[in-house]
Amino acid sequence: MLDGKRLLITGVLTDGSIAWHSARVAQELGAEVVLTGFGRGMSLTKRSAKRLPVEAEVIELDINDTSHMDDLVTFLDEKWGGIDGALHAIAFAPNDALGGNFLNTPPDSASTAFLTSAFSFKTLAVGLRPLFAKAGGGALVGLDFDNRLAWPAYDWMGVSKSALQSVNRYLASYLGKEGIRVNLVSAGPLGTVAAKSIPGFDQFENLWQVRAPLGWDPHDPEPVANMVCVLLSDYASSTSGEIVHVDGGFHAVAAGDAEGLLAAQQVLNEAD
Repeated sequence: MLDGKRLLITGVLTDGSIAWHSARVAQELGAEVVLTGFGRGMSLTKRSAKRLPVEAEVIELDINDTSHMDDLVTFLDEKWGGIDGALHAIAFAPNDALGGNFLNTPPDSASTAFLTSAFSFKTLAVGLRPLFAKAGGGALVGLDFDNRLAWPAYDWMGVSKSALQSVNRYLASYLGKEGIRVNLVSAGPLGTVAAKSIPGFDQFENLWQVRAPLGWDPHDPEPVANMVCVLLSDYASSTSGEIVHVDGGFHAVAAGDAEGLLAAQQVLNEAD
């Protein structure tokens, strides 16, 4: 499905992350992969790269540093001469923008959350645009979390994810004529290192397990990685501006069955 595709997978930290599993599945489907990591996490990214079916090269990328983006594009151009797809798995919010501090979050922290978690999707798209042009188009996929409603403790990251959805639509509009598809995968809660840094994350895990019609395993990123790879492939050649939910059907139901409702209420009571 991805035979011969040249893919950039950003935001890889450990081999339990969605990004790492996306890289693994992509390689198993025939793609060549380059990973990015950042800062103090680079050593973890490099170790994780060795655990892939084929060890991948790792490039440092601070998405808010223009010199990093320029160096990445130069590297990919020299290596491949173009690119067929990329996964945006980049998000960050300062501690004072999470955990129930919404009303007290200072402007700089909210701005940091937006710049790194939403605007960066545009940064990546524009940076890779010349490489997509050399390939005759391609696919850009971002990782999302369903934020049609306000979630406890998610705060300015939730606002930033809502902004990410809007950025997704505008990128699809502006880049479609160049043959570049842009989509998001809205994943259910997974017990990744990044997710566990969000205060109260356990509430999300418990609620999904009792309400999702198909059930939900917060320790299995593979269903999300599979959908990422579908959207990076030519099977999604006419899909752009979309948000695909991979959450066990949670987003589609207002409530679970009676037993699930009781369990969900218990979770909410414990959270209070």
